[in-house]
Amino acid sequence: MPMPGHEIEAAIIAALPGAIVELTDLAGDDDHWAAKVTAPQFAGKSRVQQHKMVYAAFGDKMGGELHALQVTTVVPK
Repeated sequence: MPMPGHEIEAAIIAALPGAIVELTDLAGDDDHWAAKVTAPQFAGKSRVQQHKMVYAAFGDKMGGELHALQVTTVVPK
């Protein structure tokens, strides 16, 4: 069963409190998502480290319940 957007947003915010999450359902099937995540926790981290922080929010759901997630990370100004 696909992961709905509100669950994706909640998981990211739980892992990165204060994050702003903008989701786009890329295929209209709740299975392929793009997330733009703006979070102060990204400051001083490489892009790879930032993405790992987002993916860590999903644990073993990534690749299963959450099939595909395209991530863009932003450090707030």
